[in-house]
Amino acid sequence: MVIMKIIGTFALIFVRLTSIIVFMLQNTSKQRVMGVDIGVNRTSYAIVDVRGNVIAQDGFPTLDHSNIKDFVTFLSERLIALMEANGGYDTIRSVGVGVLSGNFIKGCIEYSPSLPWKGEVPLASMLRDRLGMAVAVGNNAHVRALGEHTFGKAHGMSDFIVITLGPGLGSCVFINGQPHLGNEGFAGEIGHVCINPTGRQCGCGRRGCLEAYCAEEGVVLTATKLLEESDTPSKLRLYDMLSAPLIIDCCKEGDAIARETIQRTGVMLGIGLANYASVVNPEAIIFTGVLPAADQYLLDPARQAFEENVFHNMRGKVKFFTSTFTDVIQNILGASVLAWQVPEYSLFK
Repeated sequence: MVIMKIIGTFALIFVRLTSIIVFMLQNTSKQRVMGVDIGVNRTSYAIVDVRGNVIAQDGFPTLDHSNIKDFVTFLSERLIALMEANGGYDTIRSVGVGVLSGNFIKGCIEYSPSLPWKGEVPLASMLRDRLGMAVAVGNNAHVRALGEHTFGKAHGMSDFIVITLGPGLGSCVFINGQPHLGNEGFAGEIGHVCINPTGRQCGCGRRGCLEAYCAEEGVVLTATKLLEESDTPSKLRLYDMLSAPLIIDCCKEGDAIARETIQRTGVMLGIGLANYASVVNPEAIIFTGVLPAADQYLLDPARQAFEENVFHNMRGKVKFFTSTFTDVIQNILGASVLAWQVPEYSLFK
């Protein structure tokens, strides 16, 4: 009887100690990360909690810092200031960064044609040294796909493609629930698949890339060509400088040249995506960026061209979705997912 009481006492003590340890771990583990979106014009950053709630957000013009060391110093100072104003440095576990031409495997920006810092920039290690915590860097298309998978349209999907249509044409493909990045981290460069060997000059130096027709500059070139070849009345003729958002607006207002521009863009996009889908067999393709704002004027011809050219066993089986996130929020949320995936680290432990 005495032995049973002793055993019971020890069991009670063990349960209470376990409860105390669990309580301590729950209240000392870090429940927040920083998500950073480095765009051509603006760098935005936010504190994000484990449920994807944005706690605090700020930003600054990217091009204010043409020297990468100055940029990293300024960004680090701003990140720390936001941390200290919202719970303190010790509440942040890690930092995730989405950036054009980012490479998750190497933690670098690699030869970006759009940003002022040339060559291979070891951004992850530079920020880690400044901040004293773990930092992960990913391509903006990879980051957007992470955001969609965790918080958006792709939640619960295992096999899907996220397409970003903006200044460039980027993508990330998820296979069996994981992003496929490839051996060197360059997988998903659908924008630089050649669809016309003698076609337009692309910014990558080659000809006929899908991006040269379906990214923003390609849309402007198509509209300019149509205006030159036709005397059809168009509101676009009133502007000295065209842009993709302007063409989309005119398209929605019924402008014939603008609608033809978006329709041709959709056809080229659909052909390129049919080739892509025929290889990876996705459940869905999710569109993000500037151009999906054209809605059915872009996606209807894209869908038709897709169905005409995709492998016949996939016809009618691949869903098209448009992301419900704004670009910046999507990038920040995706970067926060990237931050949770990097092993925790601190210079100050």
